[in-house]
Amino acid sequence: MKQMLVREPSRQITDGIVTYITRVPVDFTSACEQWSNYVDTVTSAGWKTILVPTSASCPDGVFIEDPVVVYEDIAILTRPRVASRRPEVLGIEESLAPLGYSIHTIEAPGTLEGGDVLAVGDNVYVGQGGRSNAEGIRQLRTILEPKGAKIIAVPMGRALHLKSAVTALPDGSFIGYTPALMVPEIFPKFRSVPELQGSNVVLLGENKVMIAANCRRSASLIAGLGFEVVPVDISEFQKREGDVTCLSVRLPEPTDAPVDASELAGANARTT
Repeated sequence: MKQMLVREPSRQITDGIVTYITRVPVDFTSACEQWSNYVDTVTSAGWKTILVPTSASCPDGVFIEDPVVVYEDIAILTRPRVASRRPEVLGIEESLAPLGYSIHTIEAPGTLEGGDVLAVGDNVYVGQGGRSNAEGIRQLRTILEPKGAKIIAVPMGRALHLKSAVTALPDGSFIGYTPALMVPEIFPKFRSVPELQGSNVVLLGENKVMIAANCRRSASLIAGLGFEVVPVDISEFQKREGDVTCLSVRLPEPTDAPVDASELAGANARTT
């Protein structure tokens, strides 16, 4: 079964962190409507959503991608760089442990955020220098290398997270916004897109990808490559530097969990 973690917006979302953009108010009602539409979009694509409890004290809690990294049968509770985001980790272990995941944690002085972690096959690219530091990446390497993963540290450019500037398409090629990347050549089969947020996509299965609705030029480029593009309005979350990947965590099937044979093809093409 294809599953995603999601978390509802906090009423305090307008107090969330901004780094590279000008702060403007977030409309909570509109944010809730957009979040519900996002969830409807992924469920329509065949995903079951697992709702992780929301804490009113975590304005950025809806961006559930950052406090956890899931790879094969391992779930890593991260340690966000900004202290006010660290309580977002609470509640995630309780949601994942019953599913059969082995739980690990990033410890101080390491920092790691899931938005910096892009896994494509056995290669795990990790943005270094912004929200995730060298010690956090070292701990990630210690946890994942025994599973056969190759950790590749990527120097960060002017982007909040690595996946704010580059993600992968279903065929394993990469799309990215070149002005926000210091070393785009590190990614094989790389294509540049014309919008920063157009570099961020969620793989929904088969040849289907989700992208922010206001990234029309990037969507057109991706559609021209033969992929089905599913636009979704996340404009309220973009006011807090959110992307489509930020709002969910796709869960690979744990190796010791029962697997439906009809889902094996999708599991074998894992890209996180």
